[in-house]
Amino acid sequence: MEEQEMTNITVLIAGRPYPLKVKVGDEDAIRKIVKDVNEKVNRFQLTYTKKDKQDCLSMALLTYAVDLHKSKSGDAQATSFDPILSDKINQLDELLDHLLK
Repeated sequence: MEEQEMTNITVLIAGRPYPLKVKVGDEDAIRKIVKDVNEKVNRFQLTYTKKDKQDCLSMALLTYAVDLHKSKSGDAQATSFDPILSDKINQLDELLDHLLK
C-alpha cells in the first residue's frame, strides 16, 4: 500500500487555529468541511444570541455526530440515497479524529 504525502495546515474553527497534519489529497475536503462547520456555528450564533461561541461549536458538532451515528447505525435509506452526505460525514469524522489527536 502506497503512503500519501502529508502536509501541515492550520484551520480556523470558531475563530481558533488548529494545526493539522493531513494527506495532501485530503486538504481541499478538510477545508470545505471546516467552512461548513464554521457556517453552522455562525447560524447557531445568530439563532442563540445568548450562547457563547463554544456552545455554538458544540451544538454544530453534535448535529454532525448525530448524522454520523444515524449513518453508522444502519440507516441504509439515508446512506444509499445520499452518498454525498455519507461522504461528508466520513470526512468530518476524519477531521474530528485529527483534532482530537
